[in-house]
Amino acid sequence: MLNIFLKEINHFLSSLIGYIAVGVFLLVTSLFLWVFTDTGILEYGYATLENYFYLAPYIFMFLIPAITMRSFSEEYNTGTIEILSTKPITDYQIIGGKFLAAMFLVLFALLPTLLYFYSVYQLGAPVGNIDTGATWGSYIGLLFLGAAFVAIGIFASAITNNQIVAFLLAIFLCFFLYIGFDYISRLNIFYASFDALVEQFGIDAHYQSIGRGVVDTRDLIYFISLISLFLFFTKIMLERRKW
Repeated sequence: MLNIFLKEINHFLSSLIGYIAVGVFLLVTSLFLWVFTDTGILEYGYATLENYFYLAPYIFMFLIPAITMRSFSEEYNTGTIEILSTKPITDYQIIGGKFLAAMFLVLFALLPTLLYFYSVYQLGAPVGNIDTGATWGSYIGLLFLGAAFVAIGIFASAITNNQIVAFLLAIFLCFFLYIGFDYISRLNIFYASFDALVEQFGIDAHYQSIGRGVVDTRDLIYFISLISLFLFFTKIMLERRKW
């Protein structure tokens, strides 16, 4: 698994994929936070990163599928999936190596944004006038959200040989699981508090919950279960390819 992890990292860093993904993420978030007047922190007048944590998941919906779309699609096209299958490694080790490599890139993109937190922390009146607990909670939530999107993207890549199809499918699944259940819960077809139960199936409800600064075990169980489920689905797809 370590060799697969290093191979994937080397592929990301030796090509433009990793640099473009990280660069686009930092550029877009920087523009929205510091340049655009409608969403800029300086114009907003409050020491908060709410706009960043609101925007980041939507950017991840496109960037993470772009990172993961080649995970297995490329292996199918080049025929290297058969070589991997003959090696003394399990499917879970193959999937785990690719998952951790993509997560490394997500973490690599998030680390520079700590400068946003430091800048807002210093700009506060008085210095440090920012909800630190909610900020760190939001970073944890964003990391789990990124992991969920990576698992979804890898699953989409394991379904098809076509990277574009894998990219579009991953975007659809990420969008639906992030905000789809929230919209469904607002339909006038549910009784009593059942709409709140439907909303809890979506990623956004748990992401927002962690973002309040309280890391609830229910939210952690949700994310871990969602990630594990899509990685398990990926294993099923790999097994079907062997037949």
